[in-house]
Amino acid sequence: MAVTLMLFVKVLTVHTSARVKQALKAMDITVKTLMSVTWSLTVVVCTNATTYPATTVARVMMGSIWRTDGHNCLDVDECKFNNGGCQHICVNTMGSYECRCKDGFFLSDNQHTCIHRSVEGLSCMNKEHGCAHICKETPKGGVACECRPGFELARNQRDCILTCNHGNGGCQHTCEDTENGPICRCHLRYTLQPDKRSCVERDEASTDTSEHNSTSFTEVDKRVKRRLLMETCAVNNGGCDCTCKDTSTGVRCSCPVGFTLQPDGKTCKDIDECELHNGGCEHFCRNTIGSFECNCRKGFKLLTDERSCQDIDECFFERTCDHTCVNSPGGFQCLCNKGYTLYGLAHCGDINECSVNNGGCEHGCENSVGGFECFCHPGYKLHWNKKDCIEAQGLPPANPHSKPTLNCSKQEGGDRCFLTCQSQVHISSGMEDSYTVTCGMPLPCLADTQRNNSGLSCLGSEKATVPRIKTTATFKSGTSKCNLKRSHENLKQSLNWALSDSKFFFTENVQFSYVRLRCTSSGQKMRSRHGRKAGEEDGSSIMAEFELDVNLEEVTAESCDLSCVRRRSEKRLRKTIRTLRKSINREQFHLHFAGSDYELGKSQSQPAELPGHCVTGQVLIGRKCVSCGAGTHYDGDQGRCVLCPAGTYQDEEGQMSCEVCPGPEGREVSKVVGARNMSECGGQCSPGQHSRDGFVPCSLCPLGTYQPEVGRTTCFPCGGNLVTKRIGAVTFQECETKVQCSPGHYYDTSTHRCIRCPTGTYQGEFGQNYCVACPGNTTTDFDGSTNIMQCKNRQCGGELGDFTGYIESPNYPGNYPANVECTWTINPPPKRRILIVVPEIYLPIEDECGDYLVMRKSSLSNSVTTYETCQTYERPIAFTSRSKRLWIQFRSNEGNSGKGFQVPYVTYDEDYQELIEDIVRDGRLYASENHQEILKDKKLMKALFDVLAHPQNFFNYTAQESREMFPKSFIRFLRSKVLRFLRP
Repeated sequence: MAVTLMLFVKVLTVHTSARVKQALKAMDITVKTLMSVTWSLTVVVCTNATTYPATTVARVMMGSIWRTDGHNCLDVDECKFNNGGCQHICVNTMGSYECRCKDGFFLSDNQHTCIHRSVEGLSCMNKEHGCAHICKETPKGGVACECRPGFELARNQRDCILTCNHGNGGCQHTCEDTENGPICRCHLRYTLQPDKRSCVERDEASTDTSEHNSTSFTEVDKRVKRRLLMETCAVNNGGCDCTCKDTSTGVRCSCPVGFTLQPDGKTCKDIDECELHNGGCEHFCRNTIGSFECNCRKGFKLLTDERSCQDIDECFFERTCDHTCVNSPGGFQCLCNKGYTLYGLAHCGDINECSVNNGGCEHGCENSVGGFECFCHPGYKLHWNKKDCIEAQGLPPANPHSKPTLNCSKQEGGDRCFLTCQSQVHISSGMEDSYTVTCGMPLPCLADTQRNNSGLSCLGSEKATVPRIKTTATFKSGTSKCNLKRSHENLKQSLNWALSDSKFFFTENVQFSYVRLRCTSSGQKMRSRHGRKAGEEDGSSIMAEFELDVNLEEVTAESCDLSCVRRRSEKRLRKTIRTLRKSINREQFHLHFAGSDYELGKSQSQPAELPGHCVTGQVLIGRKCVSCGAGTHYDGDQGRCVLCPAGTYQDEEGQMSCEVCPGPEGREVSKVVGARNMSECGGQCSPGQHSRDGFVPCSLCPLGTYQPEVGRTTCFPCGGNLVTKRIGAVTFQECETKVQCSPGHYYDTSTHRCIRCPTGTYQGEFGQNYCVACPGNTTTDFDGSTNIMQCKNRQCGGELGDFTGYIESPNYPGNYPANVECTWTINPPPKRRILIVVPEIYLPIEDECGDYLVMRKSSLSNSVTTYETCQTYERPIAFTSRSKRLWIQFRSNEGNSGKGFQVPYVTYDEDYQELIEDIVRDGRLYASENHQEILKDKKLMKALFDVLAHPQNFFNYTAQESREMFPKSFIRFLRSKVLRFLRP
């Protein structure tokens, strides 16, 4: 069994019969060996069993088990196991089974699922079409009848004639095809019954009596006694159900594994292994005839011992979650980055903070991706709390932030640059060998700003007269990896010495307003699934973004106006970037922020990192890298996380420094250590209070106003002449409204009525005066929504590739939106066919097939249909496309909604069409729950598709990996199919 997958690959790489023989010869497998293997797989051999021609056995054994008297076959009821893989009705037949559909449905080409359609314009839905089995619409609008496998179309092109290829023609022993259908015959010593199908053994006693009427009853009795005394395994297998052995005291019967001998000493009874210790199964045990099967709970997979269960790592696929995926036993959880919120169970959308009480801004609010900005009207500027506005001539911000400064100098070895950043430093670590560093504050182009013609500058409301230049550049960093490291050199002393030395010459000295550096290792994206590199050159690239304010002091009315100064600044910036490029290429670029010096990367020529090295901002605890939490920062000298000192705070994880707390001028703030946000710095007004500068002493908000935040200079009015129940109100809910609005509504202070939240917004709380905007590019189906999960992405999902791909309903795995229509077209390369797997699909049937998924040759309604459904179907199904090109449509109406679907596909060489169809049309592929879980396991399906699309990829998997991927029953099933395909 260990060579099953290798054998499967060998099949897929062979295109001609000559190459088949060559592949078999290479594996030392001869046709004779294959036949013997097939025989052993097909026939359950019992002692002294009579052998029959292989063709007869093969026909009988397709859906039967060999009865252990050596002559008779007992039919297996496939419908007992998981409904035979049928979507609606399973009907057992002699040696086989067939699927049927309920009224209003007809059987699809895959012989397992059922198609529902409106009666209008479809002649196959007319009960008078006359087809005995399958009705197909022709391109010209008529009908064409087809028969199920094992049947032939009659001369009238409507009826179907049974053949011996279907369940041995219903015969218990041998079957012979004739013009009028199959004729059944029996083996020697057996007589055909009146039903013309089953056989019974002839009674020797009655035969003798009829032929010799003169024989007396006494003689018959003697003959019977003598027969009993002479009982032997050579006659009727000694009466044993299975194994018979002759002994000195008579015959001795025994049973195969999974059965126990009954008190009569002849018959065998199935053992229910699940009764004792749950069959040794870790989760669930299901008894079968002669054996049993272990199953696992949802979110787990069965291991190769077919007893134990292992958690499925859903986070194995990058597209499981938009941002961060956290695996857990039996499930997983998706988390979003700061400034984003979760919708659709797995997706992250930008939070529109401005939709919630204007973002808390006193004047204007502008949303941005991952954050937002407050801005003030002309004549005002932002307070230190970044939300209130104060007069431009009033109090300045308590602690103005210093700008990031770039200094470059000519030293031995070329240009050497230092980027100094004292505040507003932010570090975020991405995947392995990547990180992002920002310093300063970017200036967004707000609603009331102006752009110049070049689009380089942005006039913000804070600096309405100061243009800003914005540019980006990409740098290559030699052979170093992205790994922000504390510098071993004392760069700070070197920098201070350079500043104090009058002879020291700076080639560049630029003060930016905002700098963003994102470092990505070159080899990071090129790693294979086994972690091996694909031969790429190691190194890293740095994407830099700079924002620079134009120095208005350089503007002169006579020689150089504002446009002239801007051009000069842009020219100097380009020169600075050229110098910086040389510095980074030579690995002579360093960061100096928060009192520490860092290198962008660590060259491979330097000593290797110690085992267990963590990324920037993380510390090793045990064997796990943990980010420094809020209220702390990573100290490179001590190699650990330390609390933010008094007068500073840090509201994010994994940072290398802390931000300076705001404070009232002329007064000391309280000495709070480890502050996790600005409000914990101390000395600020509490919610429900305000003061001139946001610090104590504070006053309570007067009646008719409220304040939910700390450190504010004003309170929000209730509006509409509403008053509050008390002074110092904290929320709008304390305003005495005329009615209490329920979720899905907001209070309109002008009309004093509850208004339903408009489409694209929601409100989940009582008594609010606003609705929350849906995140990102999502919207709601209707107005009055009460939950963020009602916000849905309407974009049709999927990735269509030549070899592999997938389609998915909008907003999957969340519920799909109403009134949406999606179409996909799969066009495989020449000489390739399409295999589709539907792991599960959730479409509500309450709205009479208002939501449906259909796959057919083209958009024409009368084209060949491969698959169609309008209902929930949790059991997987695999099928091949009847056409080389596949047109897929999904449509929903305004009624109910559901989870929808994610359907993968693979294209394969058309030479293997017969093999693939033989696999996917066999009900045994779906009968076992363990087989069903394989079709739902994304990791396993990726491996199977990987090999089907490109057979040479099999060699990317070791023999051990191949054995551990699938249960033995699935490997046996595949192996029998492959051997049959190879049979000459």
